[in-house]
Formats: sequence, structure tokens, C-alpha cells
Amino acid sequence: MEKATRQFSKDRNKRLILKTIYTGGEISRAELARFTDLTRTTVSSIVSELLKDGLVQEIGLGVSDGGKPPVILQIDNHGRHLIGIDLGNNHLQGGVTDLRGNILYRCELPMQDQDGDAALALVYDLVAMLLAATDQPILGIGIGTPGLIDAPRGIIRQAVNLRWRDLPLRDLLAKRFNLPCYLSNDSHAAAVGEYIFGQPHPGKKHQIVIKAGRGISAGIMLDGQLFVGENSTAGEIGHVTVLDGGELCPCGNVGCLETLVSTLVLARVAREISWKRPDSPLHALVSSPDEITTDVVYQAYTAGDSDLQAKAMEMARYLGIVIAHIVGLMNIESVLIGGSLSQLGQPFVDAIRQVVYARLNPMLCAQSRIEIEMCSLGKDIVIKGAAALLLTNELGLV
Repeated sequence: MEKATRQFSKDRNKRLILKTIYTGGEISRAELARFTDLTRTTVSSIVSELLKDGLVQEIGLGVSDGGKPPVILQIDNHGRHLIGIDLGNNHLQGGVTDLRGNILYRCELPMQDQDGDAALALVYDLVAMLLAATDQPILGIGIGTPGLIDAPRGIIRQAVNLRWRDLPLRDLLAKRFNLPCYLSNDSHAAAVGEYIFGQPHPGKKHQIVIKAGRGISAGIMLDGQLFVGENSTAGEIGHVTVLDGGELCPCGNVGCLETLVSTLVLARVAREISWKRPDSPLHALVSSPDEITTDVVYQAYTAGDSDLQAKAMEMARYLGIVIAHIVGLMNIESVLIGGSLSQLGQPFVDAIRQVVYARLNPMLCAQSRIEIEMCSLGKDIVIKGAAALLLTNELGLV
């Protein structure tokens, strides 16, 4: 027991020192001792280990305060590389990042309507391609995936689009590639990625990321920690009923948010527009409504298709109603809009903001500084968030 206690204390101190260097940037051993309240001997011993591990590097001498100039330390951003994978689109995509979340290499594989074992084989191929792209030591594999996730056990309970049920993806990948692997809902991963690697929001202790695309979900950060709720399913707002008597949803309910707001809804409307309106910009982009993809929809929207723009504003209204309830319930002042629907641009976000402000208690809006903005990480948000899972679980950096 005494040996285990000593080892636990050493590991805790090592993580504390590494985190202090990571967040502090350039720092000396003496400053580390001061900031962590650890003895200089302890700091010196642990720093020696981190230098040997290649996680920390010495970059030169600092300014002397009258004695010997201190040696300055910083994180070696390439001391480990991370694999981040996003399974939430019509194609699998992943990247190799450094310890600061910079994507060094990326890869995409088309799904081509594959699911089940075929989709799993594509995940294996993607990971193998990413591993082959770097010769640096790999910290592990992070996965952001849609569906219902048992994150602590690394099991995908249900991913409808991939036809996976009770798939132990974490253990399958860890065994196949002999690396640590962590699994998260894609909106949760997006929230972590934006909080760690995204644009800073000074003074905001809490943050919500709304990932809006094929599905709709939210990732919630409270005091810098991801809130997952019971059974790791916090933020599943896509299947909240918002329209009585609406369309039947695949989940079995009627009028769910995802029946009103999604890329699938927008593409369906675009096909209807293409049939009814010969003057639509869609006709300049495709020869048949069957050829309309999400990318084509965004091009026509940007080109000024009035019906598509009206549909986007309608979707913003429904999404804003749900966000207003979240903000009113949790009093969170930073809401970021991500996912593929964010390609609808600033007018879409502005319309969401107007709905939220109109539906909240005016006193709440007056007293708070509620920000509703676009995510800063764009299409890479889940890849970087999946990589950030490794920083948290393997190194304790965040």
C-alpha cells in the first residue's frame, strides 16, 4: 500500500508539472516549483524524466535575477503525435496532430453506403493510413462518433447510420493497433476540441457547442470539464419534440428537432425546389435533382436561392428555440454553432441569436453577456476534439 501511494503521488506530481509547462508556455524549474508548491528536488527529478521521454525540451537560458541564468523549458509539440478520427459524416475522416492540436496530415475515406462490418474495416484502414503517415511516437487514438455511446467502456451502443449496435470499438482498436484508444460522442468531442484548441472566450467558465449537420446534438463544458450526464448521453437534443403533429422521426417520435433541422432536410427541400423552380441556381449546378448533394445545396444557397435561404432561416428559428431553453436552464453564456450546417454562414448564426434573445427573459439577457457565435475550428472540430481526449486521459493536460 505504501509503495502504491508513493507511485500515485509521483504520477500526480508528474501530471501537475507537465500540465503547468503545457499551459504556461516557456518556464524555468524554479518557476515550476513556485507554481506547483513542489520541492525543487522533486521538480528537477520529474523534469529529467520528461526530458528523457521527449515530452519536454530545453530551449535556452532565461533572464538572470542576479545569479545563474535559469534554463527555460517548454513542451515539445512533436514529442508525441495523436490520431483523431471523425465518424460523423458521409465519409470517414481523420488526422495526425501534434500536442497543440495542429493537424499535420489528414485522410478521408468515402463510406459509399457501407455499414456494419464493412464500415468497421474502413475504420481499420483509416487508422492504418494515419499511423503510416508519421514516424513520431503515437500517444493513442481518439474517436468521435455519432450515436449513443458508453464512453467509459468504449462501446457504441447504437449508431443508426453505421448499423452498429453494442460495438466495443475501443477494445477492437486498442487490440489491433496496440495503442490506447478513447471513444466519445462526436458533439462531446467537438466541445472538448473547441474548448482546448479553439478561439479563447475570456471570462466564460462554461461553454456549449451545438453540432448541427446530419444530426443535432450538444456538447457541454462546465468549469473546463465535459459534462456527459447519466449514461454519457447529455446533449442529445436532436430527438426532443419541438413540433406537435410534425413528421415521424426514425427514433419513433413525431416532430423531433432533427426532422426540422438537418442537412438531410435541406437537401430534400433543395430537390423539391429544383423540380418546381427552373430559375433556381441549382439548375446551373446539376442536371438532375438526384445529383443534389449537401455541397451543391450550400453552393446554391450562397448563390442566392431565395427558397433555400428562407428554409435556412426557418431551421435557425427551430434551433434557436431549443438553444434558448438550454441557456435559460443552465445560464451558460457561450454558445458556439458548429457542424456542417454552420456553412450556412453568419446570417444563419445571426438568426439563431435573434430567436434566442427574443425567447429569453429580458433581464437575463441584460445581466448576462450571452455569446452565440460560430465555432472557430470549422470542419476539423471533431478530429481535434478526438485528439484532445488523449491529452486528457493519457497526459492529464486538460
